[in-house]
Amino acid sequence: MIRTEISLFLKNAPGELGKLTSLFAEAGINIDAITIQDASSYVQELFKARGKSLKRIASAASYNSMRKDSAAFALIRLLPADGKTNAAIDMLSKNDYLFDMLPVIALELDNRPGALAEVTAQFGEADININYVYGSVSSPEEKCLFVFCPEDIDLAAKIFN
Repeated sequence: MIRTEISLFLKNAPGELGKLTSLFAEAGINIDAITIQDASSYVQELFKARGKSLKRIASAASYNSMRKDSAAFALIRLLPADGKTNAAIDMLSKNDYLFDMLPVIALELDNRPGALAEVTAQFGEADININYVYGSVSSPEEKCLFVFCPEDIDLAAKIFN
């Protein structure tokens, strides 16, 4: 249910993801879920959100500079296998990766039409905003794993206990 997601910026260059995932393999840590996005799109969305709320932390020129610089990086969010979070943190620290950790809700859903709609409706009924979600399925017969980052992790955990 509540799991620890690790997020890090990785150089946006050939071979960098291979190096990272090889370190996980060598440490015997499976990655249950992963999502990767161009960091520049992350900064662009941050800029748009700050602009709409009029709560800019930095000037427009600073955000434009950050957007340009961030194109050289990708934002990686991953969920280490259950029980392997501490090992993943140790491995990343030993290899000088800068990372952050965040509690998320990880749910196995039936692989059928409407399963995701039912879960997201529960978030909505509890008035919990979902900041982002990612998921996957390996075959039609197996369950899907979805990772939700809600604004209120404690309330979300009560719903899905």
